[in-house]
Amino acid sequence: MGRTSREFFDRPVVDVARDLLGATLTRRTADGVVALRITEVEAYDGTNDPGSHAFRGPTRRNETMFGEPGHLYVYRHLGLHYCANVVCGPEGAASAVLLRAGEVTGPGPEGVALARRRRLASGVARTDRDLARGPARLTVALGLDLSDDGADVTDLEGAVVLDVPSAPSGSVLTGPRVGVSGDGGRADLYPWRFWLDGEPTVSVYRAAAPRRTRT
Repeated sequence: MGRTSREFFDRPVVDVARDLLGATLTRRTADGVVALRITEVEAYDGTNDPGSHAFRGPTRRNETMFGEPGHLYVYRHLGLHYCANVVCGPEGAASAVLLRAGEVTGPGPEGVALARRRRLASGVARTDRDLARGPARLTVALGLDLSDDGADVTDLEGAVVLDVPSAPSGSVLTGPRVGVSGDGGRADLYPWRFWLDGEPTVSVYRAAAPRRTRT
């Protein structure tokens, strides 16, 4: 199995999510290149998962999720910011891994500086550990937006490339997904948030806000 092969992504979403920890995601733009090491992810299992965008079937928004594994699914959250996922297989299953956080590693000081400029232009970035600490910050640091929806991360010549490590990169912890309400947020049913133990770039866990009920 190649390090960026289609077959790597054509597997159960939970397995892919674990194996993406420590992977390097590289984004090439006219402004330069930014690379980061993935430190936190969440798995979403399509129509089998009440927390997934695809739980109720295909829509114009989630169309990419139902396609070929190994492509980016990028969406806009609450009209405010972008989140990036990697589609897993088989085709039609609509499972995907949300990229929650990462450590900007370069390439070299130029890549870190570019990520810092992007983050400062969109808000506060107090330290370099915060550059991609959270899904919205991650997409800003990399310069990802809706134009990257459907990008093939297995294409070594593409604008967005994932290089998956051949061996585990450290101890992995699991827990409930961030901000997911209902059964999809239950730790006993879906402990599908995965992160590297002791990694300072991992985001802060926040449970979903309780739903208001009318009386």
